[in-house]
Amino acid sequence: MEVEDHLAGGSISATKAARMTVGADAPAALSALSQGVTMKTTQLFCKGALAAALILGLGACSGMSSRDKNTAVGAGVGAVGGAILTEGSVGGTVGGAAVGGIIGNQVGK
Repeated sequence: MEVEDHLAGGSISATKAARMTVGADAPAALSALSQGVTMKTTQLFCKGALAAALILGLGACSGMSSRDKNTAVGAGVGAVGGAILTEGSVGGTVGGAAVGGIIGNQVGK
């Protein structure tokens, strides 16, 4: 007999019928729940790793000269500009970084 038949016949309560109905879908519900937990854990890990990389990266710049900082900024800006102009091609990004680094180095002279 189906859950509805038991409920209509009065042999079980509505609460028990609800439990039986949810119980039938329990594996799907657990799978969806575990995927959500995995996604949240992954996002949390990525945010922590990004924060750690940012802190360590900024700490590495503390001993740089003004000219070195200008070179790094120029390379970063050049890489972004090259990627935008060439729609994300690797060659454009690397070329933009190289040109930007050279310009940044020469600006501080």
